[in-house]
Amino acid sequence: MNNNLTGFNRGVKMFFGIFMVLVYLGMALLMAINFFDWPASPLWTTVRWFAAAVLCAYGVYRGYREVKGEHTYGMRRYDDLDDGEQYMTYAERLKKQNNIDDIQDDYEKK
Repeated sequence: MNNNLTGFNRGVKMFFGIFMVLVYLGMALLMAINFFDWPASPLWTTVRWFAAAVLCAYGVYRGYREVKGEHTYGMRRYDDLDDGEQYMTYAERLKKQNNIDDIQDDYEKK
């Protein structure tokens, strides 16, 4: 798998990461000021503030990960792999597992 990213790809991923941080923080702000005109009952006020706090916390977390460069974008690291494939997407893992299953099925049929 090619782990080399061009400057364009890095720029797009950084833009998307910053954009999503702004979306989460913006939604938290909109919830906090009751932009959506939720009823003023104690239950809905609690739900609104809880949602605002969760969105704000997640936005800060995403911002921290963006600054630290710890985003995965669908990639998972496996340190126990010996064959050099440390990063595999979910689709690649499924393909590899299906190929192993097909080989085992062919072997058992013989």
